[in-house]
Amino acid sequence: MRILGIESSCDETAAAVVQDGRQVLSNVIATSLEEHKLYGGVVPEIASRRHAESISGVVRQALADANCDMSGIDAIAVTYAPGLIGALLVGVNFAKGLSMATNTPLVPVHHLRSHVAANYITGDLQPPFLCLVVSGGHSHIVAVEDYTTYKVLGKTRDDAAGEALDKAGRTLGLPYPGGISIDKIAPTGDENAFAFPHPRLDTPYDFSFSGLKTAVINTVHRMEQKGETLPVADLAASFQKGVTDCLVEKLEKAATDYGYTSIALAGGVSANSRLRRETDRLCRQKGWQLHLPALKYCGDNGAMVGAQGY
Repeated sequence: MRILGIESSCDETAAAVVQDGRQVLSNVIATSLEEHKLYGGVVPEIASRRHAESISGVVRQALADANCDMSGIDAIAVTYAPGLIGALLVGVNFAKGLSMATNTPLVPVHHLRSHVAANYITGDLQPPFLCLVVSGGHSHIVAVEDYTTYKVLGKTRDDAAGEALDKAGRTLGLPYPGGISIDKIAPTGDENAFAFPHPRLDTPYDFSFSGLKTAVINTVHRMEQKGETLPVADLAASFQKGVTDCLVEKLEKAATDYGYTSIALAGGVSANSRLRRETDRLCRQKGWQLHLPALKYCGDNGAMVGAQGY
């Protein structure tokens, strides 16, 4: 079975052809990231316009790269939520039109489930397993009971991990996306230079990153007011440690309490080198099996949509 996956939830216009849910025959991405860098974040109206300009060409290229046309496609999968509403509408309406014009079944796909499914196209992962889904807009611990049955065990109360990393990066004067810039500079700093708080919540598997984000912003402001030179690498390393330690700590507790020994990461922040390293360390220590999506499938892409569509 060949699925055409279409993704347009944020600033990537993406399409891919996936065979039998795991074999990627093509994967095409057009991004407007460089334009958004001018504003320090994604501008929804610009993202929507670029999707409208790019989507036809991206889908055509995905079909060409897979050496097929719509007659060889068994279904169209498209991200329907969550995301930027204008951006989503471009992908959904294009997929609807293509479905009606070619009489091809249409499958709506949840964006976070797609990120989980990125693990299916990277390795031999099969449910049940526990997945930490971390991105710019979401931070969830999800029990994946089977391919279409999910149970959310914990999630963020406020900021997502990726959002906190991006805002901290902006505060430190690093290029957008801040999370990627922090990950690049952190290895040159001392992650124990600053002790940022670890929020304690009354629910065991939920996250909170707003206090952590505020702590680094206040630290930077205090140092600037005193005329001190910012130790950017130390601040970045310490903040990244705070965020990833919170994520790994809650993941460990959920896996232990629910008896999961198969663990997966998903979402854009799953590309973070320290998160991958610490999760690997945890799983080796516990004797658990860890599944990581390939770096090219961590961000938004059509292949993950095609995999979950299947």
